[in-house]
Formats: sequence, C-alpha cells, structure tokens
Amino acid sequence: MDRNFLAALLLFAEILVARSSWPADMPQKARIGYPSSAVSTLPFDIAKEKGFYTRAGLDVEYIQMRSAIGPQAVLNGNINFFTSPQAAINAAVAGLPLVVVLSLYRDTPWVLVTTKDISRAENLIGKKIAISDIRSSPYYFARAGLKKLGLDEKQVSLVTTGGTSNSFATLATNQVAGAVLSPPFDEKAVSSGYKKFLFLGDLADIPYVGLFTSQAEIRSNRDRIKKTIAAVMDAVTWQRANRAEAVRMIASRYRISQSEAERSYETIVGILSPDGAIDLKKVRGYLALLGEERALPENLDAEKLVDFSMLPSPR
Repeated sequence: MDRNFLAALLLFAEILVARSSWPADMPQKARIGYPSSAVSTLPFDIAKEKGFYTRAGLDVEYIQMRSAIGPQAVLNGNINFFTSPQAAINAAVAGLPLVVVLSLYRDTPWVLVTTKDISRAENLIGKKIAISDIRSSPYYFARAGLKKLGLDEKQVSLVTTGGTSNSFATLATNQVAGAVLSPPFDEKAVSSGYKKFLFLGDLADIPYVGLFTSQAEIRSNRDRIKKTIAAVMDAVTWQRANRAEAVRMIASRYRISQSEAERSYETIVGILSPDGAIDLKKVRGYLALLGEERALPENLDAEKLVDFSMLPSPR
C-alpha cells in the first residue's frame, strides 16, 4: 500500500475519533435583551426555569437594558433578540433592518394608577406621571389617556424612569402623582393605597411583549430563532396549564400577596395571543400613531415589519 495513502487514511481515522469525542449536542447560545421584568415577561422566566430552552438545545442569557438602546444592541450583535416589538417598529420606521418575529399578546393591560387624592382629570394638572421611556408603550398610552380626559399634554409632566418597576417605585415614594403600570405593579400599587384611575389598554393600537431580531439574524440563524420562539411558546402553554404554580411564581418574584398574584395572572392570561402572531391592524394602527408626530416613508409596508413564518405549527 502506498505510504502517503496510508498516512492520509490514518489521519482521516484520527479526525473521526476526535469528532466522536466532541459533545453530541452543544447548546446554542442566545442573548435576549429586555427593558424590565413584569408579569407580561413571565413566559421568558418559565422557559428558562422549567428547562424549555435547554430541551430546545439553547443556552439563553437575559440582559436588561432600556428600550431605547435595544434595537442598536441587536444590530451590533450584542444581543440576538429584544422583547419589545414596539421598539423594533420604531427603529424599522427609521430605516433599521429589524423584524418582529413573536408577539405574545393580542391586547395590552396598561392602566394609569394615581394617588387617592386624584379624583378627577383636573387634579392631574401640574402633576407628574411616571412612564418607562419616551416613545415607549406607557408614553403613548399616557398621551392617549390625557386626550381621553380632555387634558393638554403640556398640562402634565411625563417623567421617564427606564422601566415599569421603576415607575412603580417612583409612585410608591410619592415622587409623582401617577404612573402608567401593568401587572403586577398596578395591583401592588392598589394594595399600597393607590388607585386605578383610568384603564389605558384599549386607547391605542400598540404591540406589547414579544421578540424582535435583525434581518441578518433571520438570514444566518433561522434555526436559533425557531428554537427560541418554540421554547417561549411552550412556556406559554405551561403557564396556561399550571395556574397554581404560575401564581406562586408571580407572588414570589414580585413579593406580592396571593390575591394580587391571582389577579395579575388572570389579567395577563386573558390577553395572551393564541398563536404568537399579531394582527396587522394593530401594526398599522401603531404606524398611524407614529405618523402623527413624524413623517413616515411613503412606501412603508406593515407586512415587512413582521415575519411570523418561524412560529411553531399549530398542535
């Protein structure tokens, strides 16, 4: 046998042996950014704690950051996903190549919670209301609420806090007269002596919690996107099927009472999306809202801002 051929054969055999010693299924890393933790993000916590990511072959890391920097963090490759579809649409309108791939909710639960001395709209004049960020969901819902109450935006000061939990803390320390909150912070505030002044969730078409990523990620890592979405949707299924344990998780995580956790659970489960997609009517409604404050590209197509082709097939 030719000596060179024999050497090549031995080298090939060594490569095969070496490869057989590699871990069979190395988990694929994924980094998910989020602005703040709330009951609406519980499916992400469940996916991690109950092993849905692990079973999908993923090693997922969560990184907290403000919504305003989430889109650029995705584009820079610092994270693979961010949990605010609204932030993606804001950025995409400005020309950034971002796409919403998952929407966990069909509606939103935002509510304006105030101090008890606020009994009518006029009491808010000259007062401060806490919101997460400019051009965040609480920002637009606060504006819609003021309009419904017949107040001019200049009559009230909107104070940015960086997240819903921070808005609650700002209200709880009486730095503001009101805050735009979602579960569990609205229930927690009520138990602390504040009151739900106005439900805001039906006043504007704004996407809620989900996932967005970059067009580059879709081209190069479609499998990772599918695995991540599937794991989160499995967590949603678990959340629906395990009410008692999910309520305990909410109560423990946010240090609220059993009754507060139960009300928060019911609110959130009641607005979950059945399939992880979002009605394009809501996307177009949000684009119309953006169009009221800035010029939008004439050829802007709502369908190009979302891609739900990687959602799991109905079971």
